[in-house]
Amino acid sequence: MILIGLDPGLRRTGWGVIQVDGNHLAHLGNGVISVPSSDDLATRLSNLHRQLLSILTAFAPNEAAVEETFVNKNPKSTLKLGQARGVVMTVPALEGLPVFEYPPNRIKQSLVGSGHATKKQVEVMVRTLLPGAKVENADASDALAIAVCHAHHRQSAQKMRAAGLQK
Repeated sequence: MILIGLDPGLRRTGWGVIQVDGNHLAHLGNGVISVPSSDDLATRLSNLHRQLLSILTAFAPNEAAVEETFVNKNPKSTLKLGQARGVVMTVPALEGLPVFEYPPNRIKQSLVGSGHATKKQVEVMVRTLLPGAKVENADASDALAIAVCHAHHRQSAQKMRAAGLQK
Protein backbone atom coordinates (compact mmCIF):
# COMPACT_ATOMS: atom_id res chain seq x y z
CA MET A 1 0.00 0.00 0.00
CA ILE A 2 1.40 3.39 -1.00
CA LEU A 3 0.14 6.45 0.89
CA ILE A 4 0.67 10.14 0.22
CA GLY A 5 0.43 12.73 2.97
CA LEU A 6 -0.29 16.33 2.00
CA ASP A 7 0.24 19.48 4.05
CA PRO A 8 -1.66 22.14 2.09
CA GLY A 9 -0.48 25.69 1.62
CA LEU A 10 -0.79 28.32 -1.07
CA ARG A 11 2.92 29.18 -1.11
CA ARG A 12 4.27 25.77 -0.09
CA THR A 13 2.46 22.45 -0.05
CA GLY A 14 4.39 19.63 1.60
CA TRP A 15 4.09 16.10 0.28
CA GLY A 16 5.39 12.79 1.58
CA VAL A 17 4.99 9.29 0.17
CA ILE A 18 5.41 6.10 2.19
CA GLN A 19 4.91 2.42 1.56
CA VAL A 20 3.11 0.34 4.18
CA ASP A 21 3.63 -3.41 4.44
CA GLY A 22 1.96 -4.69 7.60
CA ASN A 23 3.64 -2.77 10.43
CA HIS A 24 6.65 -1.82 8.29
CA LEU A 25 6.85 1.73 6.92
CA ALA A 26 9.24 2.75 4.15
CA HIS A 27 9.99 6.23 2.86
CA LEU A 28 9.52 6.62 -0.90
CA GLY A 29 9.81 10.38 -1.36
CA ASN A 30 9.02 13.83 -0.06
CA GLY A 31 9.25 17.44 -1.07
CA VAL A 32 7.51 20.74 -1.38
CA ILE A 33 5.41 22.20 -4.14
CA SER A 34 6.27 25.89 -4.31
CA VAL A 35 4.28 28.37 -6.33
CA PRO A 36 5.38 31.97 -6.97
CA SER A 37 3.49 34.38 -4.73
CA SER A 38 3.81 37.01 -7.47
CA ASP A 39 1.34 35.09 -9.70
CA ASP A 40 -2.39 35.75 -9.51
CA LEU A 41 -4.46 33.36 -7.40
CA ALA A 42 -5.88 31.35 -10.31
CA THR A 43 -2.41 30.80 -11.76
CA ARG A 44 -1.07 29.74 -8.37
CA LEU A 45 -3.88 27.22 -7.86
CA SER A 46 -3.45 25.89 -11.39
CA ASN A 47 0.30 25.51 -10.82
CA LEU A 48 -0.38 23.65 -7.56
CA HIS A 49 -2.79 21.35 -9.42
CA ARG A 50 -0.27 20.54 -12.17
CA GLN A 51 2.62 19.86 -9.80
CA LEU A 52 0.53 17.68 -7.48
CA LEU A 53 -0.81 15.68 -10.43
CA SER A 54 2.79 15.08 -11.54
CA ILE A 55 3.70 13.71 -8.08
CA LEU A 56 0.65 11.43 -8.04
CA THR A 57 1.59 10.13 -11.48
CA ALA A 58 5.18 9.48 -10.40
CA PHE A 59 4.36 7.60 -7.17
CA ALA A 60 0.91 6.11 -7.93
CA PRO A 61 -0.35 6.13 -4.32
CA ASN A 62 -3.40 4.11 -3.28
CA GLU A 63 -4.73 6.65 -0.76
CA ALA A 64 -4.20 10.28 0.22
CA ALA A 65 -4.30 11.93 3.63
CA VAL A 66 -4.61 15.68 4.12
CA GLU A 67 -4.20 17.85 7.19
CA GLU A 68 -7.39 19.65 8.19
CA THR A 69 -7.24 23.42 8.08
CA PHE A 70 -7.07 25.40 11.26
CA VAL A 71 -8.66 28.83 11.36
CA ASN A 72 -6.15 31.59 11.95
CA LYS A 73 -6.73 35.20 12.91
CA ASN A 74 -6.56 36.55 9.36
CA PRO A 75 -9.76 35.60 7.50
CA LYS A 76 -8.21 36.45 4.10
CA SER A 77 -5.29 34.07 4.74
CA THR A 78 -7.67 31.37 5.97
CA LEU A 79 -9.75 31.70 2.80
CA LYS A 80 -6.67 31.42 0.55
CA LEU A 81 -5.45 28.38 2.49
CA GLY A 82 -8.90 26.86 2.07
CA GLN A 83 -8.69 27.33 -1.69
CA ALA A 84 -5.28 25.64 -1.82
CA ARG A 85 -6.61 22.86 0.39
CA GLY A 86 -9.50 22.42 -2.02
CA VAL A 87 -7.04 21.82 -4.86
CA VAL A 88 -4.97 19.45 -2.69
CA MET A 89 -8.07 17.39 -1.88
CA THR A 90 -9.56 17.50 -5.38
CA VAL A 91 -6.53 16.36 -7.39
CA PRO A 92 -6.21 12.94 -5.69
CA ALA A 93 -10.00 12.53 -5.70
CA LEU A 94 -10.08 13.15 -9.45
CA GLU A 95 -7.44 10.44 -9.81
CA GLY A 96 -9.76 8.01 -8.01
CA LEU A 97 -7.95 8.01 -4.66
CA PRO A 98 -9.83 7.99 -1.36
CA VAL A 99 -8.89 11.16 0.54
CA PHE A 100 -8.80 11.16 4.34
CA GLU A 101 -8.53 14.15 6.65
CA TYR A 102 -6.79 14.45 10.01
CA PRO A 103 -6.69 17.37 12.45
CA PRO A 104 -3.20 18.62 13.42
CA ASN A 105 -3.55 17.46 17.05
CA ARG A 106 -4.41 13.90 15.98
CA ILE A 107 -1.37 13.79 13.68
CA LYS A 108 0.92 14.95 16.50
CA GLN A 109 -0.71 12.56 18.98
CA SER A 110 -0.26 9.68 16.55
CA LEU A 111 3.47 10.28 16.10
CA VAL A 112 4.67 11.85 19.33
CA GLY A 113 2.02 10.89 21.88
CA SER A 114 1.04 14.49 22.52
CA GLY A 115 -1.41 16.57 20.51
CA HIS A 116 0.57 19.68 21.39
CA ALA A 117 3.98 18.43 20.21
CA THR A 118 6.36 20.87 18.55
CA LYS A 119 7.33 20.72 14.88
CA LYS A 120 10.80 19.61 15.97
CA GLN A 121 9.37 16.69 17.99
CA VAL A 122 7.28 15.62 14.99
CA GLU A 123 10.31 15.83 12.70
CA VAL A 124 12.39 13.68 15.09
CA MET A 125 9.68 11.01 15.12
CA VAL A 126 9.36 11.11 11.32
CA ARG A 127 13.10 10.49 11.03
CA THR A 128 12.87 7.71 13.64
CA LEU A 129 9.93 5.95 11.96
CA LEU A 130 11.38 6.40 8.46
CA PRO A 131 15.12 5.78 8.90
CA GLY A 132 17.28 7.05 6.06
CA ALA A 133 14.66 9.53 4.86
CA LYS A 134 16.22 12.79 3.76
CA VAL A 135 13.47 15.24 4.65
CA GLU A 136 13.53 18.43 2.57
CA ASN A 137 12.04 20.81 5.17
CA ALA A 138 9.31 21.25 7.81
CA ASP A 139 6.49 21.18 5.23
CA ALA A 140 7.73 17.85 3.83
CA SER A 141 8.21 16.51 7.37
CA ASP A 142 4.63 17.46 8.24
CA ALA A 143 3.39 15.71 5.09
CA LEU A 144 5.27 12.53 6.00
CA ALA A 145 3.78 12.77 9.49
CA ILE A 146 0.30 12.94 7.93
CA ALA A 147 1.06 9.83 5.85
CA VAL A 148 2.35 7.96 8.92
CA CYS A 149 -0.72 9.03 10.92
CA HIS A 150 -2.93 7.67 8.15
CA ALA A 151 -0.96 4.43 8.09
CA HIS A 152 -1.68 4.04 11.82
CA HIS A 153 -5.36 4.96 11.57
CA ARG A 154 -6.40 3.90 8.07
CA GLN A 155 -8.61 0.96 9.03
CA SER A 156 -10.62 2.96 11.54
CA ALA A 157 -10.71 5.94 9.13
CA GLN A 158 -12.13 3.70 6.39
CA LYS A 159 -14.81 2.38 8.76
CA MET A 160 -15.75 5.91 9.86
CA ARG A 161 -15.90 7.09 6.27
CA ALA A 162 -18.07 4.14 5.26
CA ALA A 163 -20.42 4.93 8.15
CA GLY A 164 -20.62 8.57 7.02
CA LEU A 165 -18.85 9.86 10.13
CA GLN A 166 -15.85 11.30 8.28
CA LYS A 167 -15.65 13.44 5.16
